[in-house]
Amino acid sequence: MNLYVSNLSFNVQDEQLKELFAQFGAVTSAKIITDRETGRSRGFGFVEMEDGIASREAIQQLDQSSLDGRTIKVSEANAKPTKSFNKSPFKTEGYSGNKW
Repeated sequence: MNLYVSNLSFNVQDEQLKELFAQFGAVTSAKIITDRETGRSRGFGFVEMEDGIASREAIQQLDQSSLDGRTIKVSEANAKPTKSFNKSPFKTEGYSGNKW
C-alpha cells in the first residue's frame, strides 16, 4: 500500500521516514519529495509498505503524531492520474487550425 505523509519538517530524510514506518512492517520504499531546482524538501513524501494491514496500522498510529517537532499527517495515497498527451486544452474537436 502506498502512503502519503505530509507536514514533514524540511530536515527529515528518506532513511528517517523509512525507519519510522518500519516499526509497523516491511517498507518497500520511502521517498521525500524535493524541489527540482533547489533540491530542498517540499515537506511531504510517500512510503510504500508490503502489507495492507501493517499500512493501516501505521496510518492509525502515526497520523497526527510528532516527527522532528512537526505534527505529521498520514493517509493512503491517491492513485497517480494518468496523463493524456494527445489532448490539449487549447484544441477543440473538429478544428483544423485554418481559419481561411
